[in-house]
Amino acid sequence: MAATGTPLNWFRVHRRASDPRLRLVCFPHAGGTAQLFHGWPALLPADVEVLAVRYPGRQDRLAEPCIEDMATLADTIEDALRPWLDRPLALFGHSMGACVAYEVALRLETRGSIPEHLLVSAHEAPGWAERVALHDADDETLITHVRHLGDLHSEAYDIPELRDLLLPALRSDYRLIEGYHPPDPAPVKAPITAYVGQDDPSCALDGVLAWSGLAAPGSFELRAFPGDHFYLVDREAEVVADVAAHIARG
Repeated sequence: MAATGTPLNWFRVHRRASDPRLRLVCFPHAGGTAQLFHGWPALLPADVEVLAVRYPGRQDRLAEPCIEDMATLADTIEDALRPWLDRPLALFGHSMGACVAYEVALRLETRGSIPEHLLVSAHEAPGWAERVALHDADDETLITHVRHLGDLHSEAYDIPELRDLLLPALRSDYRLIEGYHPPDPAPVKAPITAYVGQDDPSCALDGVLAWSGLAAPGSFELRAFPGDHFYLVDREAEVVADVAAHIARG
């Protein structure tokens, strides 16, 4: 079942730009929210407007059903982006969001709106490896896995009321990404920069490097930062500065 919502429901704009040169669309991780990118606008040039994707089934979209298959999610987000296509776009996706951003980039290409840059973080390239199925695991197993990644605010899972609010979206997102097996991933026309935490237990370096096979020759770069799966939180200023440098040159 697809989620309802208008294009405005799908994005949080943390800082409006009067005449943006470019819009950076940011896709959160499984179980994540637009809050992950709250601090980014202040660290980016004033002519870059940040649109943080708001997945349904959490926070102020809690009453809306989650989307549990990649094609529906990417189709819906691409459709919601239509009012924002008056400016060039760059896409940044973290973890599950990396694959969502990639699928949205493919859809934008078919519309003739090729993103300026695709930036993927903390995830191996689509089709690289079979994922261990966790979406059907018991609550404790799923929470233990999330904590192993270094998940933000994982102490919230110790509070029964918050656990009941957080787990459905987390489990639905895991169902989505674990069911995502593109048989022949298509290359994108945008340059790709892949980001990874040097101690991320979820990412094999070969799998991250496999994103290079989805970029045009000479248009792939790998950037590694100290840290785990959520390296971009502790290293926010450094990561955003690097993102800014890449989107400045397209």
